[in-house]
Amino acid sequence: MSYKAEYIWVDGQKPTAKLRSKGKVIADGEAPPIWAFDGSSTNQATGDNSDCVLNPVFVCPDPVRGGDHKLVMCEVLLTDMTPHPSNTRAACTASSEKYAAMDMWFGIEQEYTYFDGIKPLGWPDNGFPAPQGGYYCGVGADEVFGRPIVEEHLDACIYAGLAIAGINGEVMPGQWEFQIGAITTPAVADHLWVARWLLYRIGEKHHVSATLDPKPVRGDWNGAGAHTNFSTVQMRNDYDACVAAAEALGRNAPLHIANYGHRIEERLTGEHETASYTEFNYGVSDRGASVRIPWQVARDRKGYIEDRRPNANCDPYIVTRLILDTVCGAAIGE
Repeated sequence: MSYKAEYIWVDGQKPTAKLRSKGKVIADGEAPPIWAFDGSSTNQATGDNSDCVLNPVFVCPDPVRGGDHKLVMCEVLLTDMTPHPSNTRAACTASSEKYAAMDMWFGIEQEYTYFDGIKPLGWPDNGFPAPQGGYYCGVGADEVFGRPIVEEHLDACIYAGLAIAGINGEVMPGQWEFQIGAITTPAVADHLWVARWLLYRIGEKHHVSATLDPKPVRGDWNGAGAHTNFSTVQMRNDYDACVAAAEALGRNAPLHIANYGHRIEERLTGEHETASYTEFNYGVSDRGASVRIPWQVARDRKGYIEDRRPNANCDPYIVTRLILDTVCGAAIGE
């Protein structure tokens, strides 16, 4: 007998990479091997030298096909087995190993918006729904759109063994969030990419599309982010380390903003629970800050902090690597 393995990878599309996948039949008892694909069709190679390599890095049960079938998250390599230029996981792994002693954990809040054709799910064909206010964590058919799909996605992530921590309706109607973590890197990004793939794949069944657009609707509507919570072992034991981490992020703010997702300036305007992308600030319980220190952390004098700047369309390998490099590097005086 055999099982089906769906190989998933991140392509070379710019400015925002997309997920790709294809299926392989593998004999029972065999682990998913390295495989190849046509990089000329994914912006990762030219036609005269088109082969790229899929190297499995994370394997989990496939909740779509069920049974013994697998999902296989891969990194992309060149044919000499070195990281492809589009492979952002390799650098994330290197930083994770460099700062392993600091034991940094991450939790990422992935916001997204369901679309039914050209409009957000549940929106009227003409005009707009009622203004924001009752949709966040709402209940009722007049305020909540897409819950059965959200629940199916949650069940799929649990079945796959992903480190999914929860779900909630978001501020704009048709907008939702799920959370991955808290776990280390690069695993948190591996799990998030697979959860994103499941989001799209389950959407196919329901004839809706999920978008990570950071500002899916112009005007007085919230954008979509990927708020990133993190802590080192020092932060989990000492509040001063939490403050030092926030201040380190501020000193390196331009680099982070430049790598936290395309069109970040459309979302980080200083309105709709954001700080302006041109400024940096942090504060306790402040969702209008660049970095929020939760009130429980200030009370307990230890814990974690939340970087509220990453876009929904960010690359989690890049975001977590930058936070590792900035915060851990500052902590050891680099």
